[in-house]
Amino acid sequence: MAKIVLGYAPTRRSIFSAPDAVKYADLTREKLRELGVEFVDIDDISEDGLLHDEEDRIRIGAKFRKSGVDGLFFPHGNFGTEYEVARLAKELQVPVLLWGPRDERPDEKGVRLRDSQCGLFATGKVLRRFQVPFTYLANCRLEDKEFAQGIRNFLAVCNVVKVFRRTRILQIGPRPFDFWSTMCNEGELLERFNIQLSPIPMPELTSEMKKVREEGTKVAGTVAYCKEHFHIAIKEEELETVAALKVAIRSLADRYGCNGAAIQCWNALQGEIGIMPCAANSLLNEEGFPVVCETDIHGAITALLVEAAGMDTARSFFADWTVRHPDNENGELLQHCGPWPLSCASCKPTIGYPLAFDHPGAVEAEAKHGDMTLCRFDGDNGAYSLLLGNARGVDGPYTKGTYVWVEVKNWKRLETKLVEGPYIHHCVGIHKDVVPVLYEACKYIGVTPDLYDDNEEEVKGRICGYEI
Repeated sequence: MAKIVLGYAPTRRSIFSAPDAVKYADLTREKLRELGVEFVDIDDISEDGLLHDEEDRIRIGAKFRKSGVDGLFFPHGNFGTEYEVARLAKELQVPVLLWGPRDERPDEKGVRLRDSQCGLFATGKVLRRFQVPFTYLANCRLEDKEFAQGIRNFLAVCNVVKVFRRTRILQIGPRPFDFWSTMCNEGELLERFNIQLSPIPMPELTSEMKKVREEGTKVAGTVAYCKEHFHIAIKEEELETVAALKVAIRSLADRYGCNGAAIQCWNALQGEIGIMPCAANSLLNEEGFPVVCETDIHGAITALLVEAAGMDTARSFFADWTVRHPDNENGELLQHCGPWPLSCASCKPTIGYPLAFDHPGAVEAEAKHGDMTLCRFDGDNGAYSLLLGNARGVDGPYTKGTYVWVEVKNWKRLETKLVEGPYIHHCVGIHKDVVPVLYEACKYIGVTPDLYDDNEEEVKGRICGYEI
């Protein structure tokens, strides 16, 4: 599970009940601890543990920066001080969560103590003036299921933003010549998103493979792991090369500080090392280090986003949209030569030969069925978007490689999006529903969400805590 730390800054306004605001701030603290949320508090700075004073706000900002908080949570114990919330949020530049507890019934004299909901309307407006994106969790009680789910969703949103802003991709070789669809704008990725590439030529990879083979320990351990978890249908020396490739890629990634990789998987690589990289990619993907094929940099970014949205609790798989299901009008085959992680498989996979190549080192297994999210980060002509939606695994004919047949709500609508772009035939899947989290994260990372199920209000409702 990814570790996310929130900056906790409950707020109040002086003309409403201060004791009630303190009461709700403390109750919210208790609820966060009950949910296992890690947060940095302000009770050592503000006398009442609430944000409503400018001098306190400056000290709070310094503490949150020093603590490296990943997001800010502003519970409105009463109306709240909207400009202090906006100033702090603008300064920290991390995701922001607004929420306030349901107000009680006015007393017998018609007095209202808090007006938390009214304050949320004001704070939302002022945040817009400050051009600060924020997430809203609908006005509810601490005991309501919407509160716990909203907090969990927001933590995942923070994780997506954190990973996206720190992404560095190990680029192993240029894209294959024939794959014009996977070209990317390296300079634009850096300038707009701070996404960095660490390109290495093929000789650097083969040199690292030689080095790890000579050391031997990690390669031998990887071979043993493969024999335990896979059926092996290739020669011993070929399996050793698979293991050496896996260890070498991870070593290079650590050297260059990368959290994902894209490899030119054909065909110069086969001439250099004599195997397909699919099984090595599969092993790395299972470790939570995404590796994608055909030097698809945008595909590697997609895999990192998807796994971050799942809070690193499930592995993703990189796939081609390939052919229509022969019997299901909304069905499609997701397939690739064999880079999918072990935990996605519905059976014990085999390391053998791929469908379209003569070299060994591919993985063969059908993936598990069940509910999934399918996603694709892509862009061209200066515009970037995130295609995303739901699918479920269904029965279909056997085919080679790692594969799964999926059904979506409306295939023709999705197919049109894929052709008209900016997307290509590659996507990333995960056996979790992370569509709302990814949709919400887009507002913080400067990417346009593109829901292929055409269900935007439903997705927004699941983040905010209301149902359509």
